[in-house]
Amino acid sequence: MNKYARAGILGASGYTGRELGRLLQRHPRYELCFATSETEAGQPVPGTALRYVRAEEAPLGEVDVVFSCLPHGESGAWALRALEAGAAVVDLSADLRGGEAGAVYGLPELWREAVRGARLVANPGCYPTGVLLALAPAVRRGLLDPDRPVIIDAASGVTGAGRSPKRELLFGEVAEDYRAYGVGNRHRHVPEMRRGLDRLSANGAVSFVFTPHLLPVRRGILETIYLPLASPMTAADAAQLWAEAYAGEPFIEVLGEELPGLQHVVGRNVVALGFAEIVDVAAPTLLLVAALDNLLKGAAGQALQNANLMLGLEETDGLPC
Repeated sequence: MNKYARAGILGASGYTGRELGRLLQRHPRYELCFATSETEAGQPVPGTALRYVRAEEAPLGEVDVVFSCLPHGESGAWALRALEAGAAVVDLSADLRGGEAGAVYGLPELWREAVRGARLVANPGCYPTGVLLALAPAVRRGLLDPDRPVIIDAASGVTGAGRSPKRELLFGEVAEDYRAYGVGNRHRHVPEMRRGLDRLSANGAVSFVFTPHLLPVRRGILETIYLPLASPMTAADAAQLWAEAYAGEPFIEVLGEELPGLQHVVGRNVVALGFAEIVDVAAPTLLLVAALDNLLKGAAGQALQNANLMLGLEETDGLPC
C-alpha cells in the first residue's frame, strides 16, 4: 500500500460523518480526499482544505476506502456503488447488517478474521455493539438460564438520533426529561441484536427484552443488563471470566466491580464493562453495565477500526483508547 490510504466520506456533515472526518485527519495513514453533503455542498469541510461536494460528484473510484454515513435506506445503495467503483467500503447504516450483498458484519472483537481483508463491511449499530460485546462471554459459555429473558435497559445521548431536525429532539423537549422509546422489542436494532446473539449461541435462541431511553446529553450510551444465570456467580468471578474472554483486546475494558459511567468512555473508542451482584431475588441474577461513546465505538471509531483491518493497517491506528 502507498504511504497513505485515500479515503472518502459519503454523508460527512452529520454527527457520525463529522466525527469520522476528525479521526481521519488525525490518522497517520489516511488522506481524506472527499467529503459529501447535499445540504452543505460548496462549504468548507472543517479542519481541511476540502469543500463538501454532492454525492453524485464524489470520485468513488479514486480512493482506497469509502465510508458511507448516509441515512438508512439510502446508504446501502451508495455503498454498493462505491464497491463497484473499486473502493473498499464501510457502510454505517443498517442497510447491509443482515449480510446483504455479501457484507461482513464488522464487530472485530467477536469476528475479526471475517473483517480482515474484506471489501464490504456493515458497521454495527451503537446499541447492538454494547449489547453483543457485553453478552458474548455469557452466551458462548452457556451461563444464561434459557427459561428467563435477559433484560436490557439502555440509554443514549441525542446525537444517536442523527443531525436532521426533529421536534422531539429540540432542547425544550429533551432538557430535564428522560423517557423510553421503541419499547416492546420494537426498536430497529432488535433484529440486529437477535442475529448477533443467534450467531454466538450454540444452545438455541437467547430471549431478551430491550428498552431504549433518551438521555438529555449529547453523546454516550449506558446499557444496564440483568443476566438470568443458570447457576450463581459472584461479580468478582464474572469480571475474571469476562477479562479472560477479552484478554488483549485494546478497546474492551473490564472494570470488575466498578460500574462505568459516560465520563469514562466519551471521547474514547472503547466499551467499558462492570458487574454487581443482585441480592434478595428468587433466581440467580447478575447486573452487568456496559458504557460506550455512541459516536466512536458505536459508529465512527468502529468504522475506522474496521477499515484499518480491511486495508491491512494496525487495528488501533488513529483511534483514541
